[in-house]
Amino acid sequence: MFALKELLAALGSPNLDCRQDGAQLDATVRASYLFNSTIAGIDQADAILMVGTDLRKEAPIVNARLRKRWLSGKLAVASIGSAGDFTYKCDVLGAGPATLQQIADGSHAFAATLKNAQRPMLIVGMGALTRDDGAAILALAQQAADNLGLIKDGWNGFNVVHIAASRVGGLDVGFVPGGGGLDCDGILAGAQSGRIDVVYLLGADEIDTSKLGKAFVIYQGHHGDAGAHRADVVLPGAAYTEKDAIFVNTEGRVQLARRAAWPVGEAREDWTIIRALSTQLGKTLSFDSLTQLRSKLIAANPLFAGIDRIKQSEWKSFGRAGAVNDTAFVSPIANFYMTDPISRASQTMARCTSEISGHGNRQAAE
Repeated sequence: MFALKELLAALGSPNLDCRQDGAQLDATVRASYLFNSTIAGIDQADAILMVGTDLRKEAPIVNARLRKRWLSGKLAVASIGSAGDFTYKCDVLGAGPATLQQIADGSHAFAATLKNAQRPMLIVGMGALTRDDGAAILALAQQAADNLGLIKDGWNGFNVVHIAASRVGGLDVGFVPGGGGLDCDGILAGAQSGRIDVVYLLGADEIDTSKLGKAFVIYQGHHGDAGAHRADVVLPGAAYTEKDAIFVNTEGRVQLARRAAWPVGEAREDWTIIRALSTQLGKTLSFDSLTQLRSKLIAANPLFAGIDRIKQSEWKSFGRAGAVNDTAFVSPIANFYMTDPISRASQTMARCTSEISGHGNRQAAE
C-alpha cells in the first residue's frame, strides 16, 4: 500500500482511498480510528456501550473477550443498533443516532453508568460510520467520550471496530485522498460518468464494480474476487502467507509476518509489482529491495519501527459536527461466512454457507 502511494505521488495523482466501505474516519488523529483500550483492556472494563456494531459478526475475537469479561459478573453492556444474539446480556437502548445524542448530553440513564464506571468503553462500528452522516456520528461519539469521562490517565475508552483488515495500516500511511482528491464514492462516480479513465484496484473487492463504467481497470491482488472479474488487466499479487510483510491490527499494533510459502505461478510480492510498474511509467521509485522500502516507510511514519508495541495516541478533536438522520444503525455484514476474498473463492465454503444459512454466495465460486 505504501509503495502504491509513492507511485501515485510520483504520478501527481491525489485520488487514492483505503476506505472501501465509505467509513468517515479522520486520518490525522490516530486515536479516532483505533481500538484504543486494546483487546486485553476489555478485561478491565466495567461498562461498555456499543454503537452501530454487531461484534459477534464483525469482530468475533473481541466479542469472545467481551463475553469472558461479562461472565465474571463485573460488566454492564448496552448497545445502540439492531438487537441480536450477542452471547451475553446486552441492553439495546435504541436503534440510531438519537439515542447516542442522549448518551452524549447525559440525559439517558446509561450515561450515568458510563460516567460512574472506573473503566468505561465506547465501541463504534462501521454500521455507524459508513453512513452519509458518519463524520457527524463520529464527532458525537467523541462528545460522549469527553463528557462521560472515558478518557483519563492510563485509560482511553474510545474504540473503533474495523471490518477491513488493511484499514488501520492504510490510515497510518496516509492512504487517503489528498488535496483535490476523491474518496471511494467520488472515484466510482467519476468512472461511471467517464471523467476517470483508469482505476487501479489494490485488492479492492468490497465495492460496487458495476459503477466502474467504461474505465480501464487494473486489479492487483489474489484469489480472483469481484475486482478481478471486472478488471481489464490482472496483476497477480502474493497472498498474505506468501510474503514477508508488515500488518497493523485494530489496536494499532504493528505486526511482522513471515513467508510460509512462495507465491504460486506468476504471482509476485505486491511491492515488486509496483516497483516494476513505476519503471514502465517512467517514474522509477527510489527503492530496489524490501529493506529499502521499509526504511522509507519508517521514515514516513516512525510507528512502523515499533514491532508488536502499543503506543498511546494523542486525544484531540476529530470528526465533523453536523446534522444526523435518525435512520437505524445496520451492521454491514450480511453474510458472516463470506467476508473475505479467500472464503468467497472457495466452492467448499459456498456449499457450507448454503447449508447453514440457505443463501450461500455461489457466484464467487463459479
